[in-house]
Amino acid sequence: MLRMPRTLPLLLVMTALLAVTRPAMAQRIAFVNTKYILEQMPEYGAAQKELDRLSKQWQDEIDERYQQIKRLRDAYNAEAILLTEEMKRSRLEEIEQREREARDLQKKRFGPNGDLFKKRQELIQPIQDRVYNAIKEVAGTNYIAVFDIGGQSSNLLFASEKYDKSDSVLRKLGIRPSKEGGATGRDDEEFGQPSEEGDPSKDGGTTPPPADRGGGGQDIKQPR
Repeated sequence: MLRMPRTLPLLLVMTALLAVTRPAMAQRIAFVNTKYILEQMPEYGAAQKELDRLSKQWQDEIDERYQQIKRLRDAYNAEAILLTEEMKRSRLEEIEQREREARDLQKKRFGPNGDLFKKRQELIQPIQDRVYNAIKEVAGTNYIAVFDIGGQSSNLLFASEKYDKSDSVLRKLGIRPSKEGGATGRDDEEFGQPSEEGDPSKDGGTTPPPADRGGGGQDIKQPR
């Protein structure tokens, strides 16, 4: 999945960038919450529902295979005393073959490059690409860095909500931001437009992210 480049720990990168840009308005560094943005997009919710449906369908299929194997093994254990050695060997080979097939099916459906992974790429990647392109577009040339506090590996320890531009990205995507728990970036200070205020360290801040928009979301992968 798309990740912002992290050749240095995020906190060190932020510190270095703030040191360089502080004389020229350090607030040109902003952040977004991609988890919050994606959750506001109807197509993302529809894609997740389809993935859940397929995941359940495939898991039920695998569970049924293992239930059949269990029934075969229980029957073998109950009848083993009455079977010849040749019959025992044949029954055990059948059970082992069914087990291999079940494991292969499980790997095919849920393995690292299995059907669920491919379907997720098919459904989710285009949406993530749209978000990434919207972030680039609304950021313009005035912000030298945009951090994501919604990714699973976010290291951002403190940020003023004033510089949360998540709702600006949603508006660029044609989506009206949620009234509850929405980003607090001011409507008159869009991405790509420099702030008239000075050092953001003089502004009160909050610890990101808010409870209903915390980390643990999808990391957005940069399109190649």
